[in-house]
Amino acid sequence: MKQLYLRSRSLRRFFSSPSSRRCAEENGSAAARRNSVEHEPEAKPVRKPTWRCFSYEEMHRATNDNLVGRGGYAEVYRGELDDGRVIAVKRLTRAVTDEQKEKDFLTELGTVGHVSHPNVTAFLGCCIDKDLHLIFEFSSLGSVSSNLHNANSSPMAWKLRYKTAVGTARGLHYLHKGCQRRIIHRDIKSSNILLSANFEPQISDFGLAKWLPSEWTHRAVAPIEGTFGCLAPEYFTHGIVDEKTDVFAFGVFILEIISGRKPVDGSHKSLLSWLLTKAGFTQARPYLNDGTIQLLVDTRLGEDYDIDQLKRLTFIASLCIRANATWRPSMAEVLNLIEGGDMSSERWKMPEEEKEEEFWDLDDLDDCALENPLSPISNQATEGSKLRFQASNEMRELRRTKVILKKHITQPEPTFSGASEKPMAIDSSIVSFTIAIM
Repeated sequence: MKQLYLRSRSLRRFFSSPSSRRCAEENGSAAARRNSVEHEPEAKPVRKPTWRCFSYEEMHRATNDNLVGRGGYAEVYRGELDDGRVIAVKRLTRAVTDEQKEKDFLTELGTVGHVSHPNVTAFLGCCIDKDLHLIFEFSSLGSVSSNLHNANSSPMAWKLRYKTAVGTARGLHYLHKGCQRRIIHRDIKSSNILLSANFEPQISDFGLAKWLPSEWTHRAVAPIEGTFGCLAPEYFTHGIVDEKTDVFAFGVFILEIISGRKPVDGSHKSLLSWLLTKAGFTQARPYLNDGTIQLLVDTRLGEDYDIDQLKRLTFIASLCIRANATWRPSMAEVLNLIEGGDMSSERWKMPEEEKEEEFWDLDDLDDCALENPLSPISNQATEGSKLRFQASNEMRELRRTKVILKKHITQPEPTFSGASEKPMAIDSSIVSFTIAIM
């Protein structure tokens, strides 16, 4: 682990005050107790938030420089504490200046330090000696993505896919309703859903997460970041985020679980566009006959799946990916449906006068650019994305590499996809972008 000495006095002063950390822990645990009873529909116990500051010597001794993942946001090391717990140490790397790095660190710490749920990766603490580190429980089974798309192993069993969908829904519902302040994750995708030893899904990577105060209906975010294929239309085109932003991404996640296909493939087609072509699946017509629904299932599963669960997941996905956020369900409603709620209610039908919008894919970014008042920036972003798709079929991130009016395209860093992923090779020909609203 690199030894980069932090010069900031404010950060050290923040952590040197016992009252600051004690207050944060007490507030977080109180909020978890209060809100989990009020909002959580499932009976699973919510863990009390407990975290502490680790010394650099502890971290170095635990990890022995065992790098297991590297991305645009962080490096991740695997380690083992003296008490035997296996940990993932995330060292932030994306910021150019110490000030920006500290801001990113405190933002993520302010989120994960107040979160405690069985379906959210467990935060153990941090280390500010010589650099900025966040310490989490290590997820031994990797991510949903690595299990779902591993060509060298047997396909992920249907019962595990369904368990992953249910657990992720519970975790997202907790973030939206069970916390002291609402949390919008902004980057729900299969590589950010890690699996514990008993295949319990855990939402991870809160680097893009935003607080949403109770009196706000939404917030504007710049720059726009996330994973193409999982971005809600209103977020990509206008930078608007709320709970429905995560709901849309969850719908894409469900479709990925069902089909075994990635959100975007090498042909520029999003998973949603493939769905429309494959099965005539539309936002206004979520009910499909059994034969059509079965066309969506990962062919590697054969007939080894539950048709009733498949129908339920397909129906839920159809609601979550509606282009108009108004007609998407909340995660509370999604959780009710996924745990057996009534699917026949009239409330799920869109009004006849509501115009149905088609699913969109990469080529539609040009249209977005024309409608956006910052079209010069948007057009550059569109071209950057097309270049990226030509260069690599693996890198699909929209990250913080800024596209400014006087600049065109800058070189990216690889993206971080979970503590259990192997180090990623850097392809200097890959081009990434994000829209920078100045």
